[in-house]
Amino acid sequence: MANAPDRFNLFLLQPGEQRIEIQEDMRLPNAATFVFNKEDHTLGNMLRHAVLAQPGVLFCGYKVPHPLEPRVLVKVQTDGSQTPAEVLQQACTKLIVQMGSLKQTWAKEVRLGADGAAPYAPAMWPAYGAGAPVPGPEAPLDAYAADTDGAAGGAMGGYVDM
Repeated sequence: MANAPDRFNLFLLQPGEQRIEIQEDMRLPNAATFVFNKEDHTLGNMLRHAVLAQPGVLFCGYKVPHPLEPRVLVKVQTDGSQTPAEVLQQACTKLIVQMGSLKQTWAKEVRLGADGAAPYAPAMWPAYGAGAPVPGPEAPLDAYAADTDGAAGGAMGGYVDM
C-alpha cells in the first residue's frame, strides 16, 4: 500500500513519544481521556469492559481516531468517589490478573494433552474424547451425529444435517 505507514511505526515509540497521555475533560466533571499510543482495538475494548466493571464508573468508551494512526482514546467518567486515573489503574490490575489466570489455565490444558496419543486432553474436549472420529473422507461429518450423550457432537451433527 502506498499510504500505509511502515510496520515498525505501528508499535515502536518514537523519540519523545509517551505510551500514555492523560487529557482532563473540562466540560464534564470527573472525566478524562487517556490516549494510548501504538495500540489498537484489542487494548481499547479490553480496557473499556474492565473499566465499566469497576464501581463508580458512569461512562467509559473508546475510539480509534483513524485506522492508519496506531492510537486509542479511552474516555472515562466517574461519580466522583474515585478519579478516572484510579479507576483505570484498578481495571488494568484486574486485567493483568485475569490474563495471568488465562495463561496458567491454557498451559495446564496443553500440558495435559502432551502426555501421549492426542494433542489435546480428553478433559478439554469431553464431547469428543480421545477416540472420536475426525471429519474427513474416512469419517464424514455425519459421524458426529452418533454421539449418544447429546453433547456438542450431537448438536454439531444436527447442524450439519440441516
